[in-house]
Amino acid sequence: MDLVLVAIIAINAIVSYKAFGDYSFFRKYEFHVGSIRAGEQYRMFTSAFLHANPTHLIFNMVTLFFFAPVVIFKFGVVGFLMVYFVSLVAGSLLTLYFHKNDYSYRAIGASGAVVGVLFASILIDPDRKINFFIPGYIFGILYLLFSIYGMKAKNDNIGHTAHFGGAIGGYAIALSRMPNMIYDNTLVVIILAVPIVILFIMAKMGKL
Repeated sequence: MDLVLVAIIAINAIVSYKAFGDYSFFRKYEFHVGSIRAGEQYRMFTSAFLHANPTHLIFNMVTLFFFAPVVIFKFGVVGFLMVYFVSLVAGSLLTLYFHKNDYSYRAIGASGAVVGVLFASILIDPDRKINFFIPGYIFGILYLLFSIYGMKAKNDNIGHTAHFGGAIGGYAIALSRMPNMIYDNTLVVIILAVPIVILFIMAKMGKL
């Protein structure tokens, strides 16, 4: 495994476990619209290293563990870091856009960055199987559809909206670095865009 990937997983684990036992630390660095609009923009970055519980942390890191190597192999370490951090920022920006008037809105999680890596990986190798059964692009679609449900249910403070921002970030960077994907994997490119389009349609109709 690449050392950069190990470092990112380790940082997420260390920061998250620190927050599990330190409520004030968690509150200081989580994504909170009111605090961000008051000038604490650092939360848009730091919140991506916090997780709601060990299960949330493990799910994100296992997903990253399985999909990141494909991106590292194809784009190199610098390209992987670009996908990860641009997706992280895109996730936070989209979350702020959707919830800018909800000053009490809170969210945490590396999901935006992880989904960006997931989508880039799927575009690079769309036929790669999850658990030797589910094609990667099906997993990506189901992940985002579940995120729409999470956004509507609002029964946790996991950053479901960030999933879409991250997906857009990973999708855009992968296509910009490998525009031939549009011709070589046209169907997958279109299919992965569908849940993103659904999100914006639902938002426009006031369904979120």
